[in-house]
Amino acid sequence: MQFPESWLREFCNPPLTTQELADTLTMAGLEVEELQPVAPPFRRIVVGEIKEAAQHPNADRLRVCQVDVGQPELLNIVCGAPNARAGIRVPCAMVGAELPPGEDGKPFLIKVGKLRGVESHGMLCSARELKLSEDHGGLLELPADAPLGQDIREYLKLDDTLFTLKLTPNLAHCLSVYGVAREVSALTGAPLKALQFPEAAAAIDDRLPVRVSAPDLCGRFSGRVVRGVNPRAQTPQWIVDRLARCGQRSVAPLVDISNYVMFEFGRPSHIFDLDKIHGGLDVRWGRAGEQLKLLNGNTITVDEKVGVIADEREVESLAGIMGGDATAVSDDTRNVYVEAAFWWPEAVAGRSRRYNFATDAGHRFERGVDPELTVEHIERITQLIVEICGTPETALGPIDDQRVNMPAQNAVRMRVARAAKVIGMPLTQAQCADALRRLGLSVREEEGAVTVLPPSFRFDLRLEEDLIEEVARVVGYNNLPTNPPLAPITPKLRAESRRSSFAVRRELAALGYQETINFSFVEERWETELAGNAAPIRLLNPIASHLSVMRSSLLGSLLQVLKFNLDRKAGRVRVFELGRVFLRDAGVQGSDSSVEGYAQPMRVAGLAHGAADALQWGRKDKAVDFYDAKGDVEALLAPLRPTFEPATHPALHPGRCARVLLDGKAIGFVGELHPQWRQSWELPAAPVMFELELDAVLQRKVPAFRAVAKRQFVERDIAVVVAERVTHDEVMGAIAAALPGELLRSAVLFDVFRPQPPRAGESAPAGALAQGEKSLAMRLTLGSDSAALTDTEIDAAVQTVLQALAQQTGARLR
Repeated sequence: MQFPESWLREFCNPPLTTQELADTLTMAGLEVEELQPVAPPFRRIVVGEIKEAAQHPNADRLRVCQVDVGQPELLNIVCGAPNARAGIRVPCAMVGAELPPGEDGKPFLIKVGKLRGVESHGMLCSARELKLSEDHGGLLELPADAPLGQDIREYLKLDDTLFTLKLTPNLAHCLSVYGVAREVSALTGAPLKALQFPEAAAAIDDRLPVRVSAPDLCGRFSGRVVRGVNPRAQTPQWIVDRLARCGQRSVAPLVDISNYVMFEFGRPSHIFDLDKIHGGLDVRWGRAGEQLKLLNGNTITVDEKVGVIADEREVESLAGIMGGDATAVSDDTRNVYVEAAFWWPEAVAGRSRRYNFATDAGHRFERGVDPELTVEHIERITQLIVEICGTPETALGPIDDQRVNMPAQNAVRMRVARAAKVIGMPLTQAQCADALRRLGLSVREEEGAVTVLPPSFRFDLRLEEDLIEEVARVVGYNNLPTNPPLAPITPKLRAESRRSSFAVRRELAALGYQETINFSFVEERWETELAGNAAPIRLLNPIASHLSVMRSSLLGSLLQVLKFNLDRKAGRVRVFELGRVFLRDAGVQGSDSSVEGYAQPMRVAGLAHGAADALQWGRKDKAVDFYDAKGDVEALLAPLRPTFEPATHPALHPGRCARVLLDGKAIGFVGELHPQWRQSWELPAAPVMFELELDAVLQRKVPAFRAVAKRQFVERDIAVVVAERVTHDEVMGAIAAALPGELLRSAVLFDVFRPQPPRAGESAPAGALAQGEKSLAMRLTLGSDSAALTDTEIDAAVQTVLQALAQQTGARLR
């Protein structure tokens, strides 16, 4: 909502500066988003009249003008404007004047100069040069009665400020200059100008037949016939200026009058060309397949959910939103029908957005417009039509007013104690009643409460909380006490056995990953292909057609990030995300932080693609593989030691995928992207990925004291032959189970040997490994805190390990 300050002060003029007025409105909930001067700074520019305009002797496009600025002598000014001619009055910048600053921010100073040999004592200005508009077609022509020599800022009332309000939807009564003035009067106590709508005498008895067939669409319909108007009359400059300062351009006098009254009192109206209406009007819901060409040139198709105004042949207007082109006024219009109606907000809301446009009328009607002043506003429009477009033949018909379904006014009760508790400051009943009366509300007091009958223009007053908000606004938010909140201070300490999610982020960043944040809603194809989820959770109102389901895995989001970076020539990508996934779970109960039937666990996922190392010279380049991701998972979970087992996952390579277990419980997967999805995503190489339950990753061991060993550890190397199917985890598990924990300090695999197949005609040497076998070399570190180990104890421990390996894995000593 934009309007000039001078228009507001015509209705209510409190003793406040511009900034104080803006602060008052903002603190009352009418946020002043911007204050902007109507015109930039300039000085010594006055009204001048061109007395003579002769051709320049040395230039075809220049004229030498004699300009009267109210001084004893005429000014000789050279001008190149195409409309420079004798008899017009224009802005004249005299010598010493300063024009608005240019792109460099410095004002342009007018001096005596010569143009093609002719001296010029000033400059005649266009609207663009004064930065009043972008019109550069010629000089800004002023009315013939503009006083010569008067400062142009004073004459055009340029020392004004534009207020831009950012209104919430419940403040529909402030979508007009008078509505804002009413609020200013309530907030400051300054008197509000009383409205007067003199009743125009009807000279004819012409009426247009109107039938309201849809009371749930239109609650009141008022109209008047006006004959003998002059649509080619010129709109007064004061209306043009006020419309421009409200962000509305001047179109034609009849249209300008309708728009002016809308900004003045918040009442959208429409003026039909009476002679283009066939028969009478019918206010009804649309019918499937009906078409209407609107004033903006669009042709739309309506249905049963859109309100229309139709005549006997066709639809003529989109109810409460925009008129139709067929009955629009033009330069040939002689007779008009002025309409003002009350449209139910629910019947207008959202209709224009169905056709991808918005109008000022629809913006107001869908929030609520006063149904009680349709007749008065027609009188105001009639007054302006007679003054501006009136002719000797102008004749007015009576106002036809149909009240078919008016909104009921329900009383709202507010408890004073409740208001004091919600607002947070002591309030008396007298304060509450006075605040509400200042807003123009009808108040009835009772013991400990007040009851308000909302006026017709306050659609937002329905609940006790609405009245409490009004009291708080009038009392002043800046008058609320600034008491600090009282609450017991109890630190919420995290258990020592858990780390924060930020520690996980720092650990992944230290491993070379970058964090990404993605939408929780994804493409349905990702869920089907990458998560194996055939029945994803669908969104009722997706922000985009392709983002239609909630994700149950983070892998699709990371693949999208990878694809985005590869398309921009990124060679090495390592990204991770901590985010929530959404799963169906009938066991979840509804609460403040959960939705019944849906689990929302947090997960952490990572993706690596490209070189294993950043750019370096120390070793040969190597592409990232499964073991790099596995090592990152182990580093992330350290000091906890996860185990891995072969597994399958819809998104991962069948032979390069492992399930991650912690204390025997599965917490996620790690592996290489499935070749099928690598091909469908058009990736140059398969990335390696992992996805883990965040709760498991947040676990950590509580540090425990352990004395430093006083005796040197003993190391023994063993090499055993096992079948190819035996895994590293099985071997290490057998070793750990064979010796007590205080004796076996560590066991590390340091070599793997597999035999080469013999050449044709050659036989395998004696004692060589058979096909399907492999040799594992391991270093055992043994020690004791109580005494030094003897050779006998060491040999016994090694033999125990070999026996355990033989029994559990079928290993033999090499």
